[in-house]
Amino acid sequence: MPILKEVSGYIYPNEIELHWGILIVVYPYLTGLVAGAFILASLVKIFNVREVQATYRMALLTALAFLIVSPLPLLTHLGHPEKSFEIFLTPNTKSAMAMFGFVYAWYLMAVLLLEIWFDYRRDIILWEKKESGIKKWFHKLITLFSSDASEQSLTFDRKAIKLITIIGIPSAFLLHGYVGFIFGSIKANPWWSSVLMPIVFLFSAIVSGIALVLLIYMVVTPMRGKEIDMACLNKLASYLFYVMIIDFSLEALDFIHRIYESEESIHILSELVMGKLFVSLIVIQLLIGMIVPLLAIAGVKLFKAPDELRKQVYFLSALLVQVGIFSTRWNVVIGGQLFSKSFSGLTAYKMTFLGLEGLLMSLFLLLLPFIILYVLFRVLPPWEEMREAQ
Repeated sequence: MPILKEVSGYIYPNEIELHWGILIVVYPYLTGLVAGAFILASLVKIFNVREVQATYRMALLTALAFLIVSPLPLLTHLGHPEKSFEIFLTPNTKSAMAMFGFVYAWYLMAVLLLEIWFDYRRDIILWEKKESGIKKWFHKLITLFSSDASEQSLTFDRKAIKLITIIGIPSAFLLHGYVGFIFGSIKANPWWSSVLMPIVFLFSAIVSGIALVLLIYMVVTPMRGKEIDMACLNKLASYLFYVMIIDFSLEALDFIHRIYESEESIHILSELVMGKLFVSLIVIQLLIGMIVPLLAIAGVKLFKAPDELRKQVYFLSALLVQVGIFSTRWNVVIGGQLFSKSFSGLTAYKMTFLGLEGLLMSLFLLLLPFIILYVLFRVLPPWEEMREAQ
């Protein structure tokens, strides 16, 4: 086997090839973007942050587009997607993975779809009055043939949105915290077994979600011929900066705690970090994906850089953050399988290009949410002027 050339030390035969590949890396990355985008949207409704109002609907639709795709990597990896419905028919409350199905269904139907429906209901009613043909009937259908746009009904909508948002924040925490919970509960693997794992996953999810909405806002706004609102952009960058600080602190605390404990696994983990994961963890995740964006955002804010420079720095920083967060998922999923249970050797991961577990399928699953998001933008325009035009 060609992979044997990259095995070092002693490793069991059944540990040479990894059981989880890049699809399992894509899965927590996508769910993290969902949670982060929704939490950003919640800031507008719960804390009344008016500067980021322009991104509220955009963040909701982004969360929906990525939520629709988020279970597909898991289903593709399992090979029998038709069997996924069995977790609803024969629920196993002792299985964290099985319970994800219920968390997912709750988040999709009871939180995200409801909030979008209440937020858009009045606008769609007014849109469909000016429309004709298929579009008119489509909008009628998604409002469930509601035609009441009275002030009393709008007051009810606003209260419903606020209530759903309050329920949605812990739901978003649960959606992504549970991914970290699954990894952190595997006691046999010292790379994953940490009580901080769910919290680290959660904050890195918020980081990635804010960065994604910032990127989409900066790309879509000029494409529509509109000016970027610098107050909104500055506020988004500030949120990104503060959450990155918390995320960085948590990851540093987890790392220091592992060194302080110095269990028998510390030597193989040190070898792993300084060897096979050096580029993906130290260079890409830590340096490029965390420290450089932090310093760049802090620099333009501290020295009061002009708007054009700020835009470039924010855009580049958000891109680097996405690379860093994806690298974080890679280092957790792939890194946690690279060392032997005997702590005596390291194996390697060889990624294929084609096939269900290959790079091409992963790229498709990463691009699919953007295609869905484009359709959602066409059907449910999130732009502020569309709301004001009613």
